[in-house]
Amino acid sequence: MCHQPGFRSYSLRSLLLAIMLASCTAGPQGNSLETLEAEIPSTSTPIPVTQRPLYAPGELVPYTAQSGDTLPNLAFRFNTTIPEILAANEVVPEDATTLPPGLPMEIPIYYEALWGSQYQVLPNCAYVNGPQQIGFDTSAFVGSQPGWLKHYHQFAAEGYRDGAEIVDYIATQFSISPRLLLAILEYQLDALSDPVMPAGLLTGYPLGHRATGYHGLYIQLVWAANRLNQGYYGWLAGKLDTIDFSDQTIEHPDPWQNAGTVALGYYFSELEPREVYHHTLGPDGFISTYQDLFGDPWTCQPLIPGSLRQPVMSLPFASGKTWSFTGGPHTGWGQGDPWAALDFAPPSLSGGCELTSEWAVATAPGVIARSEPGLVELDLDRDGDHRTGWVLLYLHLGTQDQIPAGSQVETGAKLGHPSCEGGESTGTHIHIARKYNGEWIPAAGVIPFNLGGWIAEAGSSEYQGHLIRFGEIVTASAVSEEKSLIRASSPTP
Repeated sequence: MCHQPGFRSYSLRSLLLAIMLASCTAGPQGNSLETLEAEIPSTSTPIPVTQRPLYAPGELVPYTAQSGDTLPNLAFRFNTTIPEILAANEVVPEDATTLPPGLPMEIPIYYEALWGSQYQVLPNCAYVNGPQQIGFDTSAFVGSQPGWLKHYHQFAAEGYRDGAEIVDYIATQFSISPRLLLAILEYQLDALSDPVMPAGLLTGYPLGHRATGYHGLYIQLVWAANRLNQGYYGWLAGKLDTIDFSDQTIEHPDPWQNAGTVALGYYFSELEPREVYHHTLGPDGFISTYQDLFGDPWTCQPLIPGSLRQPVMSLPFASGKTWSFTGGPHTGWGQGDPWAALDFAPPSLSGGCELTSEWAVATAPGVIARSEPGLVELDLDRDGDHRTGWVLLYLHLGTQDQIPAGSQVETGAKLGHPSCEGGESTGTHIHIARKYNGEWIPAAGVIPFNLGGWIAEAGSSEYQGHLIRFGEIVTASAVSEEKSLIRASSPTP
């Protein structure tokens, strides 16, 4: 549910649900979370911010589950433990994956100094390039505005693109809302309101990130998307604990905060002095610009339901074939979080980027929602839109023999040959990553990749990790070693 967190007077509906939870006889087993989710209202209105008190250690505080919440994530944010959360919320089973948005909970909290603002700027459903963005025409919207962006052109991503096309490309690849990217361009550069194009769009640092190799609007926007996703998924994954400022001070995101707001805070904290940052993240800052352009974002539906589970999937190469597991959990797109992807490589005589007759195959039935140079997206709900339901991204597929968009496929269907096409690569392989309603799903964690019974486990750093099945362990290795070899068998029923 998209809402403002914190202390609140529960609505009558929420109180009735809390009573129902307290009297629930189903216990922590079975499908209780799925049943309860249907009774929870799907939208809410943000409430005024109040000052957080000093809590006693382990004090129970009211909390309403938000989209994408998990037990490990809540334990990280409230500085507590999973067993303590379960003890206070008996309706939640120990094997819970995602929690139902809107579920009233009590969380044992352990106070941490320097908490940031409670004000929520943007809901998760307005951050991700998901269902909320269906029907939005970036080019038409940019063209309707008086600003310079509609006249801007630049060579970007192996093609000459106008401003709207650059925004759409980055929105699609990073799975970030095009509305959000446009609002950032307007807030920082008046891109939609000022017809005068500022200097330095091609050679300077228009968004403010000054680093070698980040010249020009396109690369600056790529950096912005990376930075935003690192904040968003770092918060969801229980990694991001601290916002650093240029004056060497810090703050910790408020435990009730949502990922969309933390993403914006992480982004603007590098660009602005602290006093400006707090204005930007307040009700008269960035969100005012967003609302002027696109209206109230707090009306959209949650992206991630309770008790989310991955559909049955097989390994991404043909039954009977042996490939190498060359990359444990690592970035789905770009750099850093989210660690949504795994890498596999076919047998190789010499290594490096070489042609292969081996095929990457569909891990599950679906339709090809996207087929572009170097990548294919397999849509498992078959609606043909990569922003809804479960979608599997295949990266580094060769252009030759690549399956076209719109193709209906079954498990094991040939999609294309592994290659080095479609981004940076040191050797022929495929990169696979999952999304649900546009949100990247970590390759390991509460909903790990399960490929024919092989369960992904993350390592201490990117690309490390294991696949485990019935006690058998395959270890990720950038070179074909015996410990990294994995054989595909028939799909698990």
